[in-house]
Amino acid sequence: MPRRILNLTLMSNGGVTRRDVGIDDAVVAGWTGRDAAAVEKHIRELEAIGVKRPASTPIFYRVSAARLTTDAEIEVVGETSGGEVEFVLLQHGGRLWVGTGSDHTDRAVETYGVTVSKQMCDKPLAATFWAFDEVAPHWDKLVLRAHVPESGARVLYQEGSVAAMLDPRDLISRYAKDGLADSTLMFCGTLAAKGGVRPTTEFSFELEDPVKGRKIAHAYTSRTLPILG
Repeated sequence: MPRRILNLTLMSNGGVTRRDVGIDDAVVAGWTGRDAAAVEKHIRELEAIGVKRPASTPIFYRVSAARLTTDAEIEVVGETSGGEVEFVLLQHGGRLWVGTGSDHTDRAVETYGVTVSKQMCDKPLAATFWAFDEVAPHWDKLVLRAHVPESGARVLYQEGSVAAMLDPRDLISRYAKDGLADSTLMFCGTLAAKGGVRPTTEFSFELEDPVKGRKIAHAYTSRTLPILG
């Protein structure tokens, strides 16, 4: 039995299907940039807060599928975690789908164990996915965007084209020669944060398709649990 069941909206050929989707395996791909200079910038961004360089680029972290959620609230330990927008790929029903999620990560834990930091936090997802083959012809035109509240204002935290990351087909081939197994979901990399990576307690994010004039969006808050020792 799948370890995680999510109620998702799958959009294909103008049709919309709402169904329960089982996910057995979750993968967080890191350091997926096409531009080596941009990858280096993000590595240095995280080095500035104490995160060690990755052993390879790209790199694929496994996390529990139970961490995936479409809820509007997650619970985190302490005040050092934050979100980052990514496009996500879902292999389901013999077909590849694309959506968006937040690789919410504990930044303090990340300084001594990236793999552990990935497992520490739930991974919020928007509940809508598009058929990948319907966006593949104009893939590089898709845009990722995230906002956070700061000083009473809604501030742009991340924004950029998915072209900043490896093409999904290339990324998948580097993870598995035979492609993603059915019931697998993969986070596919992120963009540099405007103003630097920092903790976030409210996070809104979206994937925009300007060619078809549509967006997938989600927002969530983090409920902080105390650290008592």
